[in-house]
Amino acid sequence: MLDCGSSGIIDRVSPGVALKEPIIYLGQTEVDKRIANCFSVERQILKRLGHHPRIGDGILLAEASHGNLQAYLDSHPSTNLGQRLTWCRQVAEAIDYIHSCGIIHSDLRPANLLVHEITPGARDLQLCDFGGSVCQELGLDGFSLPDGPFYNPVFKNESSTLLDLFGMGSIFYTILTGTWPYKTSPGRFASIDDRLDWEERIVYPNFKAEKFPDVGHLPGGNVILKCWMRQFATARDALTALEEALLGLEE
Repeated sequence: MLDCGSSGIIDRVSPGVALKEPIIYLGQTEVDKRIANCFSVERQILKRLGHHPRIGDGILLAEASHGNLQAYLDSHPSTNLGQRLTWCRQVAEAIDYIHSCGIIHSDLRPANLLVHEITPGARDLQLCDFGGSVCQELGLDGFSLPDGPFYNPVFKNESSTLLDLFGMGSIFYTILTGTWPYKTSPGRFASIDDRLDWEERIVYPNFKAEKFPDVGHLPGGNVILKCWMRQFATARDALTALEEALLGLEE
């Protein structure tokens, strides 16, 4: 097994090819219905998105050559700044594209980005896991929200473009620092209970009070802060601001 989430497992079926399958909770009818809905949502949304270099392809998919972004960051802490900035741009490109298709991801976090060697030597990102996503035009809702710190309680239970942009800001922060906002060490927590306790005691009170980590020293830090402060109307606005910030670094 390559990976396991709350609704599905990903397993290798042949060299370079992986299959995402639903987890079946026998006797838990409501849970099974929710999982079935997630798979139905993901299938229809991937069909709508079609092919794009920043989007993972399908339920039967090419296996990512370097796993997910969270695992890659944890195991490659010395990744150079240029690669990290490229990843930030690619995340923004992915969100801009799905929003242009009328889709809200609603579960943005580093584990839902794949690191894949599309061309020799490259480490490019592809957005995956659309089972919790929303597309109003198609009447689809996967009823998912991100974990903290990729979520702010001000959004309550509502998925929106601003929710995705908020999560994108936290992903930028994680890419550039190697740690989640408010977390003092890299990597995930040892248990779900530890993470939930940290979210309730530290993350959510700070976010609700609009007290954010210092990003003034980070390249593109102003873009991160604007994502958190909900000051971008669209993902295209955030992408443009990021490109301008990165261009300034190159001059």
